Amino acid sequence: MRVPQFARPLARKIKLDLVGANLFASFLVGRVPFHAFRLFMYRNIFGIKIGRHSTFHWRARFYGMRGIQIGDHTIIGNDAFLDGRYGIKIGNCVNIAGEVEIFTAQHDPDSPDFLMVGGPVLIEDYAYIGTRVMILPQVTVGEGAVVATGAVVVNNVDPYTMVGGVPARFIKSRTRDLKYVLDFHMPFQ
Repeated sequence: MRVPQFARPLARKIKLDLVGANLFASFLVGRVPFHAFRLFMYRNIFGIKIGRHSTFHWRARFYGMRGIQIGDHTIIGNDAFLDGRYGIKIGNCVNIAGEVEIFTAQHDPDSPDFLMVGGPVLIEDYAYIGTRVMILPQVTVGEGAVVATGAVVVNNVDPYTMVGGVPARFIKSRTRDLKYVLDFHMPFQ
C-alpha cells in the first residue's frame, strides 16, 4: 500500500519509533542472565539466524538484527555490538571475544551529503576475534584467521593469518590444522 504524500512524515516517525522500540527491547533481552531465554528471543522474536550449539554471552547490542547469521558452535562474547543493516555472516567454530564491534555501515566523510555507505561483513569458519576489536564495513575475515586484541580491521584478512594494530596489519601465519569444535556450556541452560 502506498502512503499518501501528506502522511509520509507521520509514517516515517512511526517506523523510526518501532525501530527504536525493537532496539530497546533487544537491549533489555541482552541483560537477562539466562542464556536459553536470550537465544530464544534472538532467534524467534528478533530474527537473528543462530546455528546449533552457538552461544551469545550477555549485554549484546544490535542494529539491523534480521541481517545477522551465525553458524554452529560459535561463541559471541559479552558486550558485543553487531550492525546487521548490510549483513553479517559469521561461520562455524568462530570465537568472538568480549566488547567486539562489527559495523556494516558508516558515513562517507568525502560525500557532500555525508551519505551512508557500507557493505556486508563475513567472518569465516575457525576465525578468532580478540577482545575490543572493531571491524568496519565490507571486510572478510578469512578462515582460521586471528585478529589480535584492540585491532581495527579496515581491509580483508587472509585465511590462516594473524593481524593486529590500528589499522590491522599482518603479524604471522597460523596453522591450517584446526580441528576443534567450540562447545561452551552456559550455566542455567
